[in-house]
Amino acid sequence: MDMKALISVSDKTGIVEFARALHALGIKLLSTGGTAKLLADAGLPVTEVADHTGFPEMLDGRVKTLHPAIHGGLLARRDLPEHMAALKAHAIDTIDLLIVNLYPFEATVAQTGCTLEDAIENIDIGGPAMVRSAAKNWKDVGVLTDASQYAGVLEELKAGELSDATRFALAVAAFNRISQYDGAISDYLSGIQADGAHSLFPGQANGRFIKVQDLRYGENSHQQAALYRDLYPAPGSLVTAMQLQGKELSYNNIADADAAWECVKSFTESAACVIVKHANPCGVAVGANALEAYSKAFKTDPTSAFGGIIALNCTLDEAAAQQIVKQFVEVLMAPAFTPAALEVFKTKVNVRILQVALPPGGDTAWKQGRNLMDVKRVGSGMLMQTADNHELVLADLKVVSKLQPTPAQLQDLLFAWKVAKYVKSNAIVFCGDGMTLGVGAGQMSRIDSARIASIKAANASLDLQGSAVASDAFFPFRDGLDVVVDVGATCVIQPGGSMRDEEVIAAADERGVVMVLSGVRHFRH
Repeated sequence: MDMKALISVSDKTGIVEFARALHALGIKLLSTGGTAKLLADAGLPVTEVADHTGFPEMLDGRVKTLHPAIHGGLLARRDLPEHMAALKAHAIDTIDLLIVNLYPFEATVAQTGCTLEDAIENIDIGGPAMVRSAAKNWKDVGVLTDASQYAGVLEELKAGELSDATRFALAVAAFNRISQYDGAISDYLSGIQADGAHSLFPGQANGRFIKVQDLRYGENSHQQAALYRDLYPAPGSLVTAMQLQGKELSYNNIADADAAWECVKSFTESAACVIVKHANPCGVAVGANALEAYSKAFKTDPTSAFGGIIALNCTLDEAAAQQIVKQFVEVLMAPAFTPAALEVFKTKVNVRILQVALPPGGDTAWKQGRNLMDVKRVGSGMLMQTADNHELVLADLKVVSKLQPTPAQLQDLLFAWKVAKYVKSNAIVFCGDGMTLGVGAGQMSRIDSARIASIKAANASLDLQGSAVASDAFFPFRDGLDVVVDVGATCVIQPGGSMRDEEVIAAADERGVVMVLSGVRHFRH
């Protein structure tokens, strides 16, 4: 093959093997600095860029490929005689393959203690310039920007040459990579404040998402939709799921599945099950195993559970599968399934079964498989906020009533609060013995949410006597407290912070119930 490949990579994974394979095909190798040395040390014949251009690398390697001998060889159109004549007149050879990955800017700024100087030094100049030149001239040049592309390109080259379709796909991937790279630089640099501190909210927000799939339609049948994922999705997040069975996921399936998965993975100390309908948990429970957790969660609201989304934080075994299969379920999610459990659902071919690994856990949103930021579109704009990742612990609670809670009541309150976080405001959640007893969601009045929760409990023949209740915001008046106490709640958790807290606390003392303040609100719209 009378071809020339220019190789200049920061991440050298697999590059020696790839270059050796190119050389075996008769492709001449051209390279820069450290990459050239690596290839030469591996016994490969390689020409350094400085020898090719007749101009030495300078400014600590900042200038090496910014030269007409490089960009002319990449940009010249082979189908235009005047282009080829210009190359001949200036003794410039064509370059047919470009293999480049960029300085590790994203990895550098992700490190604790990264300085502005560190960031600046990891902004690649020559690499993106070459990639743009090669990608623009995709009909004549193949440009590789990631090691995952090596095998496919090599296979085509061994068969003859790169197809137009492959070169175009490589060019699109190259422009996407440049966009991602420039977006990361813009995000980082525009987040630096006058005092040198780095803001969570940059001066320009550059979203970087990759399409996973087109969807049949959106929230309604007249809307179009697609699913995208973060460029670097957190482990244990929904977009890392593997679908094992069932129909294609819909827009609403994905939205509801995310609500279920975010809720269930917040339970880490025992088996848990969350059943979601229309983005709200309609049943949540913990148990000794998957079967017990599911059975308790289903008991909360069997009517709403019909056609719902079921998520578990533990392996789904055959016993639990035999029970779940009795109901109509849209999506079933768990970190693992036994072969026997999957066999149970073989006849339910439409049930969408998703396997999602639990996040590793830790002190960062990434390790917890959560978003660092939440965004909401408004007219020609966007609201951005840090995600609601606060996890309440016993030490956060403040008992403000005369009556003190028992250890069992404290656990019920923590459970109720954890669930309320995932229920649309105004949220009221009655709980007891590790399960939801009644859930009221999305009402304009907190009193109406409380009444709906009690009605649902009655419909499911669940007794609210002695229950714990969580409200995602404070009861502004005692009438809200009276409603939950009248149906049997004996302990209440709410954020506090209202001018009328004293009135409601006095009412709690008068009614003889425990009142605990969390200090945190969990509005969810």
